[in-house]
Amino acid sequence: MALRIEREAAAGVALVTLDRPAKLNAIDLETAAELAALWQELRYDESVRAAVLTGAGTRAFCTGIDRRAEVPQPPSPYTVDDPLLRIGPKANDLWKPVIAAVEGMACGGAFYLLGEAEFVVASREATFFDPHTTYGMVSAYEAIAMAQRMPYGEVARMSLMGTAERVSAERAYAVGLVSEVTEPGGAVAAALRSAAVIAGYPTDAAQGTVRAVWSAKEAARTQAMAQAPALIALGNLPPDRQAELFGARGGAGEPRVR
Repeated sequence: MALRIEREAAAGVALVTLDRPAKLNAIDLETAAELAALWQELRYDESVRAAVLTGAGTRAFCTGIDRRAEVPQPPSPYTVDDPLLRIGPKANDLWKPVIAAVEGMACGGAFYLLGEAEFVVASREATFFDPHTTYGMVSAYEAIAMAQRMPYGEVARMSLMGTAERVSAERAYAVGLVSEVTEPGGAVAAALRSAAVIAGYPTDAAQGTVRAVWSAKEAARTQAMAQAPALIALGNLPPDRQAELFGARGGAGEPRVR
């Protein structure tokens, strides 16, 4: 199992942990399937009224899709199969509040998860970045998800700067991506405290509020997401060229944190 689930029945909260610390909690196909199944399961679990999502260890919340994962693609220029599209709670019709707790790096495909959380709590040592352009890939789904949470210029800069720059927790808080910054190691505890408060309220009211807030941005997000497959198909370098760029990353130097 690539996930750990701890249910606190008295508080009505589930703590969901991406449990691949040796892989910086990168998501392989097994993990993607487990996430989708878990969110669907929580729809029916009346003992859980809120959830916290985090990553094991302190190095990373999640670093996106595991580069070793082999994702079969249909022989069509008009479609791209992306296993990360189903890893978020909203993609699985779960409207119970989900809070993300970030320690360490959150990058690339991690934004599929952050984009479907109600809010984000982060350690002050957390950093956020999007490596796609560095490796010849279009940041489409990730950038669209973050455009619902951050000002245009901030999303554009993070998406275009690739691995050369990382957004600090303080900067993420200033632009609205993060709602609370904690001391190192404190993100999960802070998120659990907020989740317990929310879980103590009538769940129908909480879920209805989640659905209402999501509906405020859903139409624009859906239209933007519909364009993503074509943009990826047109703009991505061939996989072998991406691999060359990824292999050469060691000489790029330390990224700037802002």
